[in-house]
Amino acid sequence: MRRRCGFALFALLLALSSANAETLRMAADVWPPFTDARLPGNGLASELVSAALKRAGHRAEYVEVPWARALRGLQMGDYDLIVNAWYSDERAGYGLFSKPYLTNRILFLKRKGSAVDFQSPDDLKRYSIAVVRGYSYQPSFDNDTRLHKVPVMGFQMGARMLAAGRVELTLEDELVARFYLGRELSGIRDQLEFLPRPLSENGLHILVRRSHPRHQQLVEDFDRAMQSMREDGTYQAIFARHGLPAP
Repeated sequence: MRRRCGFALFALLLALSSANAETLRMAADVWPPFTDARLPGNGLASELVSAALKRAGHRAEYVEVPWARALRGLQMGDYDLIVNAWYSDERAGYGLFSKPYLTNRILFLKRKGSAVDFQSPDDLKRYSIAVVRGYSYQPSFDNDTRLHKVPVMGFQMGARMLAAGRVELTLEDELVARFYLGRELSGIRDQLEFLPRPLSENGLHILVRRSHPRHQQLVEDFDRAMQSMREDGTYQAIFARHGLPAP
């Protein structure tokens, strides 16, 4: 009987060791400063997620692919989780969302000192707004045909047009905008300012494929580890390493 118990215990420990030895494939697209293989830690969001998974006893490998491929790969089982997903009912059908570990705040920018203001959606009808072609900001804004939207190829172009007076507003996630204003747009940074009212706020989650046999445990482990990182200062320190303010 003791021999059988010893064998059962060995098998259990071996199974646990194999589970812990698994390398999770976490996918993301290029979205600086959140996810980008050219940045330290593969970006702010990637470093936060990797640190939380490591704290929870999991190993992770970062894979950078276009967004559509990341979603398709999660459904097909090619990837175990997506680093940076907004909630949608469709995605919840094939993936389990963590609690949000970041908040994306979409803010408008104007030329410093201008009288441009945003208190309600109707205010926006008076202004020309640089928007990134093909980008979704918020459904009611995206679908409002009354607005004078000027399509641009990227936030950097919109910000330069704003500084030159060719448009009256542009908009972007606050941390994305701060990232570019601190780097390639540093020459016009002092000419622009954020409006305080966000157009939208969206929680950023990891999305774990439901076909993973331990998807519930992975999400629970991640949420606990992220909370402990907030409490001991690790969370804030990662923001500081990326030169960004922690919430």
